[in-house]
Amino acid sequence: MSQRQGPPITPKGMAALKARYDHLLGKERPEIVEIVSWAAGNGDRSENGDYLYGRKRMREIDRELGYLSRRMKALRVVDPANQPDRNRVFFGATVELADEDDQRQIITLVGDDEQDAGVGRIGWSSPMAKALRGAALGDLRVVRLPGGAKEWEVIAIDYN
Repeated sequence: MSQRQGPPITPKGMAALKARYDHLLGKERPEIVEIVSWAAGNGDRSENGDYLYGRKRMREIDRELGYLSRRMKALRVVDPANQPDRNRVFFGATVELADEDDQRQIITLVGDDEQDAGVGRIGWSSPMAKALRGAALGDLRVVRLPGGAKEWEVIAIDYN
């Protein structure tokens, strides 16, 4: 685990951010630079769609590269495999939950930069993650969401 402080992210999440950065810098940006250079050589730039779009897209890419660079420096990589207390819910845990009607749900607590509720990856600062932090098997936790409060029981905890 890194000693840096900052929002947590899994090694897999950091690899995805780095892959996006590398793709933008190594592939997409050079392609746009080539298009802009070619379009600039075609005369009147004020009515040249390739030139205008290319410049706009280059600004978007540069903005995203800057954001990704700052974000990767700020984040703290936390490997769930190194979690010493595997009997409680902490960052990186995959948790099976059951509600009052025994409807089950499996979620994994990940960094906010890698969350995707559609596939069960819940951001560390979300209401669900905050409610589950430190929970043990059998614990009941109330999650307050915009639609109202809901109680969940922790059925299983896994760090694999």
